[in-house]
Amino acid sequence: MNAMRIAPITCGLSFLLLAACPLASATETESEIAAISATVEGFHAALSAGNAQAAAKLLAPDAVVMEGGETQTRSAYVAHHLLEDIKFAKAVPTRRGKTDVKVAGDVAWASSSSVTQGMYQSKALNLMGAELMVLTRTSTGWQIRAIHWSSRSSK
Repeated sequence: MNAMRIAPITCGLSFLLLAACPLASATETESEIAAISATVEGFHAALSAGNAQAAAKLLAPDAVVMEGGETQTRSAYVAHHLLEDIKFAKAVPTRRGKTDVKVAGDVAWASSSSVTQGMYQSKALNLMGAELMVLTRTSTGWQIRAIHWSSRSSK
């Protein structure tokens, strides 16, 4: 089969997939956005409060956390890096911007930016950050499936 024949088929399949998974309606989205935002905010609140168990409970069993050029499984993150994130969140104030939430069926993504300023391990920090979380609806509510964090100096 040549590329000229494959392209229309691929485009047609893409259209069908998008049509089968439209973004949620405005009415449905309002309640879903509140639930999704509560999950994201709950995760950050658990970090700031030093509650590793509450933070871990919001992560799906197959969740991945991407930060600093590394990808960690949920189990690796909970066993090691989660405690470091708690220590950092408790020590350095972060101002989070508005979370933008998009919903497509049982999948949602929440993105936000932040400013982190303060001292950590005797170093002055002034960072601009970006966060993307992918969540899925489960029988018990929304769970975080993936987190991607990035930051840079705001000098």
